[in-house]
Amino acid sequence: MPHDKAPTRAWVLHPDIARSELRHAPEYALAEAVSLAHALPGLEVVGQNMVRLAKPVPATLFGSGKVAELKELLKAHEVELVLIDGPVTPVQQRNLEKQWGVKLLDRTGLILEIFSDRARTREGVLQVELAALAYQRTRLVRAWTHLERQRGGLGFVGGPGETQIEADRRAIDEQMVRLRRQLEKVVKTRELHRSARAKVPFPIVALVGYTNAGKSTLFNRLTGADVLAKDMLFATLDPTMRRLKLPEGTEVILSDTVGFISDLPTQLVAAFRATLEEVLEADVILHVRDIAHPETREQAADVEDILASLGVREEVPLIEVWNKIDLVPAEDRPALEGRAEREENVKAISAITGEGLDALLAQVSDAVATERRSATLTLAFADGKRRAWLFEQGVIQSERQTEEGYEIDVIWTPTQARRYEAL
Repeated sequence: MPHDKAPTRAWVLHPDIARSELRHAPEYALAEAVSLAHALPGLEVVGQNMVRLAKPVPATLFGSGKVAELKELLKAHEVELVLIDGPVTPVQQRNLEKQWGVKLLDRTGLILEIFSDRARTREGVLQVELAALAYQRTRLVRAWTHLERQRGGLGFVGGPGETQIEADRRAIDEQMVRLRRQLEKVVKTRELHRSARAKVPFPIVALVGYTNAGKSTLFNRLTGADVLAKDMLFATLDPTMRRLKLPEGTEVILSDTVGFISDLPTQLVAAFRATLEEVLEADVILHVRDIAHPETREQAADVEDILASLGVREEVPLIEVWNKIDLVPAEDRPALEGRAEREENVKAISAITGEGLDALLAQVSDAVATERRSATLTLAFADGKRRAWLFEQGVIQSERQTEEGYEIDVIWTPTQARRYEAL
């Protein structure tokens, strides 16, 4: 989207479908959709509203009376773009655009726009392009008769030639194959980087959390980095890593990840996973929560679902970081802080004021320290590569030569044990 022309006038609609199984209350879902719209440059949100629906109408999503009423509203506000917070079928999109005379984006389309605006790394860009093509492919509707234009063929061999829509679909498929090949190369390169990082003997501490929970602010506060930290959804898309020295001297690598969100479009799950693979490598996970948000519980449940779907192992220590306690009303704070103290793996902090950070870092130190376990390994004399790796990692306590090879006592983290197995 060009950023230099006058901003596009946008309106956000949240269809509140009766008997919907959604976890989030409609007013917070609408507020989140508006934040998403604000995250896209070149848009000016001129209005928003919730539309109650008994059930979606196949052709136009909303009933004919509601479509007419909304048409007047959009016309009065000179709206150019309507953002519908939910799935819209290609047919519904085409019909509504025609009747309202506007451009229309559903939730998936909007999130794709934001992702493509934010992706910085080569892989991020490719993943988003791939997701956008997968989305576009579903939008090729046989909408107008001119798409039936014949292409080639004499009519009596193999049918009447292909329609324009099939040609478009094939072009998209070919482009997707090309992108997948490029992605495979990029992923291989990243695996090389990761194996180079596996040699770094520092434990990895990953920050995860719902988007806007304050992860990047906390990351900046702890590492002195200047990652984009805005009150905006998806402010950071690519994983960022920095070294951090804990109070008792241990060094760890702190990794900031993309913010999670409810109902992430399926096309984007792969793009999302790519930026979250760091989490699977982590020795400790910090789940940052915006504890002042009215839906903090629902957001936490969304994050837990995504972590489970990523396949994060249960034995990895997870510390809940209740952030933004400076925004909690004064009368509620004592009870909240009392709860945090009683819970074993919870720390209440404010990344902005720095309150509670010392206690959090002490807990991270404990988690990293208690993680280390002792083991005795038997290595053949010819297995020089593994032995060298153990020395590089600094995990060897003692070593004895036997008839067959070496017997080595080590103290290491589960992650180091896994990396050793993978060698």
